[in-house]
Amino acid sequence: MQQALGLIETKGLVGAIEAADAMLKAARVKFLGRQKVKGGLVAVMVAGDVGAVKAAVDAGAAACQRVGNLISAHVIPRPHDDIDSMIPGGPEPEKPAEDKKKPQKKAAPKKKKT
Repeated sequence: MQQALGLIETKGLVGAIEAADAMLKAARVKFLGRQKVKGGLVAVMVAGDVGAVKAAVDAGAAACQRVGNLISAHVIPRPHDDIDSMIPGGPEPEKPAEDKKKPQKKAAPKKKKT
């Protein structure tokens, strides 16, 4: 992902919907989805140019505070590509390549001469 990632976490669905609506209306950003967390927490994610995402997150946080309980709002400019696997609908994380070497056999213990 070469664009910025914007995140808003709220307590409750109403604040999350209000935040998402405000973010999408405030700037040209793409809605990536939402993630439900235990305890009623909901995270809403958008992506786009850094300036657009910053404006969207600011608008979404303000809207959420009016109707709900804002927990956190954050913008990550140019997140690492591996972050995509953490986003709902994103690619599955790659498994580390297995070592192709065959395991070495241990030599049989030497017999003692008597």
